[in-house]
Amino acid sequence: MTTVTNPESTRTDSEGHRHDAAISAMHAAEREALIKQTSEGGQELRPRSELTAKELMREVGAVLRLSEADAAKLGAIDAEAVVPGTTGDAEEQTMIINMGPQHPSTHGVLRLMLELQGETVLRCKPIIGYLHTGMEKTGEELTFMQGGTNVTRMDYVSPLNNELVFSMATEKLLGIDGDIPERAVWMRMLLSEMNRMSSHLLFMATNGMDLGAVSMMLYGWREREEVLRFFQKVTGLRMNHNFIRPGGVAADLPAGWRDDVLRLLDLIPPRLEEYDILMTGQPIWRDRLQGVGVITAQEALALGATGPILRSTGTPWDLRRDMPYLRYEEVDFDVIVGTYGDCFDRFAIRLNEIRESMRIVRQILDKMPSGDYRIQNKKVTPPPRARIDESMEALIHHFKIFTEGFKVPEGEVYVAIESPRGEIGCYIASDGSAKPYRMHVRGPSFVNLQCLPHMLRNCLVADAIAIISSVDPVLGEVDR
Repeated sequence: MTTVTNPESTRTDSEGHRHDAAISAMHAAEREALIKQTSEGGQELRPRSELTAKELMREVGAVLRLSEADAAKLGAIDAEAVVPGTTGDAEEQTMIINMGPQHPSTHGVLRLMLELQGETVLRCKPIIGYLHTGMEKTGEELTFMQGGTNVTRMDYVSPLNNELVFSMATEKLLGIDGDIPERAVWMRMLLSEMNRMSSHLLFMATNGMDLGAVSMMLYGWREREEVLRFFQKVTGLRMNHNFIRPGGVAADLPAGWRDDVLRLLDLIPPRLEEYDILMTGQPIWRDRLQGVGVITAQEALALGATGPILRSTGTPWDLRRDMPYLRYEEVDFDVIVGTYGDCFDRFAIRLNEIRESMRIVRQILDKMPSGDYRIQNKKVTPPPRARIDESMEALIHHFKIFTEGFKVPEGEVYVAIESPRGEIGCYIASDGSAKPYRMHVRGPSFVNLQCLPHMLRNCLVADAIAIISSVDPVLGEVDR
């Protein structure tokens, strides 16, 4: 009987150990290469052992403008980072995990790096950039006439507000912002408030779903769909309308629009009462939201937060009242504010803002004037469709304005309005051509995401879902 001997089995122990070490080194190199491939570099949350006390306290200290003594004290506490009731080295007790960018409760491709100690979140770092739409740069290659098709896709839950702020900035550059027909102005207000209602209804749906109230997803979606049907009748599309344009709006309101709006205003209030029964007064719902994700007015203002996040701290800042645009100074409404700056306040504010928007819409119905729906300026406004079949000049005019666009005087402008998520602003610099030389949009979701590390600090992992939902981010305007 012949025995075949494996040469590897004849190695000495020392050779074996050397061979194992080489394999381990090779695996370590492969792991290092893999980490480099997936690393986001300086964006990522680094281990606590690599950080100084100054870096640890920066999240809170730099925002609140603490004194050096207070900042050093805070940094020392964070460096220890031991949750009460635990013992041992803090570094050994913590771990860094990823939440997202594929997690359904991050409301898009948002990645959160969380440092956990048990179930407690010690630190959080939002990482963005996975959508990379490049809409601002794209806007610099489109004419002012074409720009509406681009910006409407940023906050795709509130497209009409995107179109409105871009159109108002363009009109200010053109010097026609005071010449917009009254009917167009009031139509813009109507559509903006209806869009606020549809956006907050979607928040009600997704916020309920995130916390386990699955029925709320069905109910909120149902009511939002009714509003979108009205938009489809007016603009031809459920979303991404390109309906509000420089100089006015694309078309007049269709026949029967007033009855459609009144039907919505009668339909939605009883449904909101059902939401109150289902969620507002529900003990489990309150326990999940009250005292969770607290942010102070000082923090919110320092971070530049706007919208329901800022108003939840008790700061009554709303651009519709504090820096009126369109005809908001002519309608009566209340600015809804909270007290504690927690998730429950942000939920309750949005629920009641739907009621305030309906109140504004009822006043718009009474005040809606007749007249033109867009400015009668041939440099900006294309000819009526009927004229194209009758006049060669009208056909040429139509062709040139949609292919070449209209030239805008040199200058720069910033216009801001109140979107459902806060202040959305549009900065445009013009070099006198038909395209923006530079365009930048202040997306409220982008700014509001800065609040997450402060809201998540010392919360539980389960509360992270509720807190992200309460911010109501739309990643289309974050990664624009």
